[in-house]
Amino acid sequence: MAYPRTPLAARVRTAVVGLLALAAAAVPGTLPASADQGTRSSDVVIRYTEYGIPHIQASDYRGLGLGYGFAAAKDNICLLADTYMTVRGERSFYLGADSAANPALGAASDSLTSDLYFRGVEESGVVRRLARSAPPTGPEPEVAQLVRGYVAGYNRYLRETGPDGITDPACRGADWVRPITELDVYRHVHAIATVSGSGSAIDGIVGAQPPTGSAAILGTTGSPSAARMISELRATRQDQGLGSNAIGVGESGSTDGGSVLLGNPHYPWQGARRFWQSQLTIPGKLNVSGASLLGLPVVAIGHNENVAWSHTVATAATFGLHEVAVVPGDPTSYLVDGKAERMRSEEVSVRVRGDDGTTGTVERTLWSTRYGPVVNAGPGVPLPWGTTAYSLDDPNTGNLRLLNSWLGLDRAKDTDGVRGALTRTQGLPWINTVATDRRGRALYADLQVVPHVTDDLAQRCSTPLGRQVFPAAGIPILDGSRSECAWGSDPGAVQPGILGPSALPTQTRDDYVANANDSPWLANPLSPLTGYPRVVGDTGTPRSARTREAITATERRLAGTDALSGTGFSLRTMQQTLFSDHSQVAALIGQDSVRMCRAFPDGRAPSAGGPVDVTDGCTALAAWDGTYGADSRGSLLFARFVARLASVPGGPWRTPFDPADPVGTPRGLTYERAEVQRAFGDAAAELRAAGIPLDGRLGAYQYVTRDGERIPIHGAPHILGVLDVITPVWDPRAGNTEVTHGSSFIQVVAFPGGHGPRAATLLTYGQSANPRSPHYADQTRLFSAGRWVTDRFTAAQIAAAPGLRTEVLTGGR
Repeated sequence: MAYPRTPLAARVRTAVVGLLALAAAAVPGTLPASADQGTRSSDVVIRYTEYGIPHIQASDYRGLGLGYGFAAAKDNICLLADTYMTVRGERSFYLGADSAANPALGAASDSLTSDLYFRGVEESGVVRRLARSAPPTGPEPEVAQLVRGYVAGYNRYLRETGPDGITDPACRGADWVRPITELDVYRHVHAIATVSGSGSAIDGIVGAQPPTGSAAILGTTGSPSAARMISELRATRQDQGLGSNAIGVGESGSTDGGSVLLGNPHYPWQGARRFWQSQLTIPGKLNVSGASLLGLPVVAIGHNENVAWSHTVATAATFGLHEVAVVPGDPTSYLVDGKAERMRSEEVSVRVRGDDGTTGTVERTLWSTRYGPVVNAGPGVPLPWGTTAYSLDDPNTGNLRLLNSWLGLDRAKDTDGVRGALTRTQGLPWINTVATDRRGRALYADLQVVPHVTDDLAQRCSTPLGRQVFPAAGIPILDGSRSECAWGSDPGAVQPGILGPSALPTQTRDDYVANANDSPWLANPLSPLTGYPRVVGDTGTPRSARTREAITATERRLAGTDALSGTGFSLRTMQQTLFSDHSQVAALIGQDSVRMCRAFPDGRAPSAGGPVDVTDGCTALAAWDGTYGADSRGSLLFARFVARLASVPGGPWRTPFDPADPVGTPRGLTYERAEVQRAFGDAAAELRAAGIPLDGRLGAYQYVTRDGERIPIHGAPHILGVLDVITPVWDPRAGNTEVTHGSSFIQVVAFPGGHGPRAATLLTYGQSANPRSPHYADQTRLFSAGRWVTDRFTAAQIAAAPGLRTEVLTGGR
């Protein structure tokens, strides 16, 4: 449909606000009286501070959602429209069946597969049913109002701008940029909830079709590789760009008896899984600042006047498998307790537009058992449908409570309130929480949606494959031919089939808690968490280099043994700790690498292509301080070397892991081994082939290009044990030339002396994905320079922002 074009002045009143009556700002975040002049209680006021950060104020939740939807659409209409096209199952009609899928919403090989999957979700009715249900399974009233307002705000922006008025070339004039409904928003929420479970197996769900002919009669099957499955499961989330760090410091660990929080998610720099920053205020009811995934009208990571929080991607299982025995000669029937049961079938159809403009329909039957959809593949692993079949059970399929949980955090008064909100809603899908409050307490809470699979159930019911996979990866694979092997129930849980809050680990301390995507075990090594089910995470196993860096960096700061002055954390020293870009792996094997390098005969290391001169690299590594700042030299050589060490048989460590010293081991490099020496030589040869000096400055060969400008990027991949994770795209001719995922919305929040908050933030890729926006790469330049954005939370702080700009959405409707 066509949209009328309305002049800007007719749709908003825009005022440039200068010096405001700061004394009138009695309530933090409330608009001073002088800015209220001429506005009505139903108006929505959006104040933009530096870097395009909107501070949205309304008199009710619907108005708040309207302002959020309008402002978010203005910054990122193309990404949002693509999201709604995806969850409606319409990509093939608008973009073609073979076009790329939207990776932010699941792992599908192409748009047709994505559409078939999402049409299956739609036909199941699960999203409609949950959206219409009462809390706690359905949206709380305030959440429903936020969503209703968000839809109105998004559609208002689109109606007044029109597709042809969009400045982003990614969707200007596109026919798939259409108005949305509340159901579209809930579809998006559901897709986010399931992205790490069923969303990671979209190809396997859509591709699972019963065997035919002799295969159906004979029931031929294969046996999945446990080793491959374990490896793929461990890599899945990192491949999806899901990771984070969070450190919460309590009163005994801060410089002034307050608390300090670092939130540092490592999320994609492109696409719809970006963060978007805002402040949301309803005077007297809500005042919260931070960021959420684009299109979710709450603050998911942030702070209010009393508490700050962040999330890290957890190790808990997000799905499980049941293996069922197929009835011989009838591949769509299976046995439970010796009785045959028919699989359920769902007929789905997708409209497809061909290259010649003609349209047609592709139909597919999707199959499921009582446990969930049949899959013929998990993440990278075939699961053949023959004498047996596999069903995937994702507990987040029944979870539309995410926004309930986050709104609960937005309104929490302290860390007890954080724990209470998470316990009451149980809506976090695959993340845990680190929080601090102005009373000086630090909380770690692994309160999320976890399959109700006790260790006893896994012991009794695991299949032969499951007996290998479950201890190593925590993913249950149970015998579906026995009804006793269904997931259990907990009377304290919000939904059937998940663990109740009492079974999940939490910890409150006054020194610190931390998590970097490992299990809860060492949230604080002085008091390890144990006793939780294996499905939640492991204990007594090696921690990642990044987890070890989070712990050692925190403890060095508390003891004052790092390079900073004094002891304990302040807002400033937490910022410095993150942007020190210190590599734990460099601390563990850096000196051994120099010893090895200097011992090569004539300064030439062995490589697959023959000896390579590494003299310059040896000199650079000897002088290197083990950090990944943009000016560091030798760090890129070390990074390429460590990447190759991952494939050294048995690992490269001299001292193996010791559960009694999980932070200090493994350590040391077996540099006398030929495989280790070859890895170093191959890394050097790789840089030589790319024309990169072995002692080249990191920022010259690790960068992104925005508006034709090369912007150097500091930080390093997860494997190097750097908190400031940057996952680059390696170009063998030019170096690291783009970032796939890494540090995204960064925040440090302090409550000094029980007061505050004081905060600094950074959205590394900026507020807008539109290259025509002034906020497309402005914060990327800040990130490059190691600079931060001052968080403006109170009305006085907002009023003092240079170039403050105010928009009023009149009528709030």
